[in-house]
Amino acid sequence: MSFRKEKFLNFEHSELITKLSYMDDMSEEEIRILFHEVLNNGIHGFCFSLYEDGQSPGDIISRDQIERRMQILKPYMQWVRSFSCTEGNELIPVVAKEMGINTLVGAWLGSEKEKNDEEIAKLIELAKAGHVDIAAVGNEVLYRNDLSKEELLEYIRYVKQELPDIPVGYVDAYYEFVVHADITELCDVILCNCYPYWEGTHFRDSFQHMRQMFHQAGSVAGEGKRVIITETGWPSQGESLGGAEPSKDNAMKYFINTNLWSQDEEIEIFYFSSFDESWKVGAEGEVGAYWGIWDKKEKLKF
Repeated sequence: MSFRKEKFLNFEHSELITKLSYMDDMSEEEIRILFHEVLNNGIHGFCFSLYEDGQSPGDIISRDQIERRMQILKPYMQWVRSFSCTEGNELIPVVAKEMGINTLVGAWLGSEKEKNDEEIAKLIELAKAGHVDIAAVGNEVLYRNDLSKEELLEYIRYVKQELPDIPVGYVDAYYEFVVHADITELCDVILCNCYPYWEGTHFRDSFQHMRQMFHQAGSVAGEGKRVIITETGWPSQGESLGGAEPSKDNAMKYFINTNLWSQDEEIEIFYFSSFDESWKVGAEGEVGAYWGIWDKKEKLKF
């Protein structure tokens, strides 16, 4: 994801909600201890960071590399999210299931029909083999303008037809579900990305803003429909954006707020991300490489 001011909905500041922080009046050392307590107690899920230094989408990734990284994450999560079903990504849900981890598996859709068809076919194959708990048909396709809305709807309809017993959804920024009622209605589950950082929100308002994003998506989901935050996080270094400042301290505090809220309110959240990935600087600038809880050498950063 990246900054697009014309896209997002307006954030309304509320002094009352801003005060509802899990870390009011805590020292820096107390925050660090609380971070480790939250992580060690386990969170709902992580987005799986596949690529080591020197690797990027297009490279074929080995099962050994996936297993090594999954072993690191296993003690801390119940679910894992993957983004593609080709180039080694298809092994992520297979390895996860072997380790007893639930899976949200995505088919990556772009502007090339042949690749899209391959992704969709592999997603269906993985699901029919028992490796998929939730199927995601595309990630931020509307945000990137890679497909028309009708093309995206056709892919979702097709996967729903092929997988009648598995929840099928589509991942995009929270506001896309507000403005596209037909997509929201078609999805079995709403899979929304919520990033206060990418909207330039000052850290003091980030917790409130993230929750507002979630509730905006939920307000249009319909009664009883599951709403999941498929990505949220805060970078530990890199460029500031508006009032949003990357830092290790802010990254720790955002992780704590997000995951304690997830537990307290029983909100399903996939934290972005598990490991730092250097290749992301191309799309997002320097900050893109520093969203992980572990660094690019697979060492815990905090």
